[in-house]
Amino acid sequence: MDSKSIIFVLDAGGTGFKFSAVQDYKEIIEAFTIKTASDTLEEQLKKIIEGFRRTEELCGSKPAAISFCFPGPADYPNGIICDLVNLPLFRGGVALKDMLENEFNVPVYINNDGDLFAYGEALGGVLPEVNAMLEKEGNPKRYKNLVGLTLGTGFGGGVVLNSRLLEGDNSAGAEVWCMRNILYPETCAEDSISIRGVRRVYAREAGIDFNDAPQPFDIYEIAMGNKEGDKTAALKAWDEFATVLADIIANIATVVDGIVVLGGGLSGASKIFLPKVVELLNQDYPGLDGKKGPRMEISAYNLDDENDRKAFCDSSSGKMIKVPFSDKEVWYDPSKKIGITATKLGTSSAVCIGAYAFAIKNYDNCVKSINS
Repeated sequence: MDSKSIIFVLDAGGTGFKFSAVQDYKEIIEAFTIKTASDTLEEQLKKIIEGFRRTEELCGSKPAAISFCFPGPADYPNGIICDLVNLPLFRGGVALKDMLENEFNVPVYINNDGDLFAYGEALGGVLPEVNAMLEKEGNPKRYKNLVGLTLGTGFGGGVVLNSRLLEGDNSAGAEVWCMRNILYPETCAEDSISIRGVRRVYAREAGIDFNDAPQPFDIYEIAMGNKEGDKTAALKAWDEFATVLADIIANIATVVDGIVVLGGGLSGASKIFLPKVVELLNQDYPGLDGKKGPRMEISAYNLDDENDRKAFCDSSSGKMIKVPFSDKEVWYDPSKKIGITATKLGTSSAVCIGAYAFAIKNYDNCVKSINS
């Protein structure tokens, strides 16, 4: 498969199926959405087929492959969708990959939205942008690893290691949503890092019913002083959100040691919560022996802040050191840094690019499998 190949993509969610087509890492049609609401599984599956048929009409050509994200749990390599909360009609297991391959006679790839978001950002978004920024500033450091986190109705994630997507042996790599919640250890992180989490804290602090709580964008506007409401409750809602998110980032970044990019609808409020996240990442542990220790071995920088961005790119801590028993010198920089930023590519576009790249990567093997 070459760069001229057209891949049909889909961003599937609980409320809508968003279809598009990608060629040479660029969307070539205007994306459109079909509502997911259906009375039967058959009706819902026909909507997916209809969406790809319409994509074919808009492109004026058949796809080389179909590649898209679908909520989990799922057996992604085999394209079997399991019991879904947001799409309950899929309960019991649905062989979606085989259905679409039978219908369109092309290879079909399905993955998690968090995985494809991270993959898209690693190949065509923040990772190349960060490396270009470092090169422009004369810093020889280059980054190869990335953590992508999606913040919205739920909390998702993906990890890319040296241009390779971490999938896991059970299609469960980087399922960050079920990591422990530092503020409420009896539950998972998603209970705080989600739309419902932000609204719940606001409702609690404002002394109102959850159903009367504003949506997160309004809570953001209230916290920023741009809209009337309980500002104290709004600030508390984003403070709890930041606290739980920072703990998850610290845990996963300690393992991955790479750039972190935030996507999903709630990433639009990063201006209010990201400074707090970075502050917490750079705090020390108190230590049981009374001695303080760093939360992470690496230092975190807010790449959406001009001063932090300059400090991240600064290479003045590096120097040339001599190789023992030799006249040679090598570059050494003892500073260890990671950057955190909200997506500039856009979550949906990153998912599209990730889906395209995933198809390109796996195409040859899949064709052999179909023809065998």
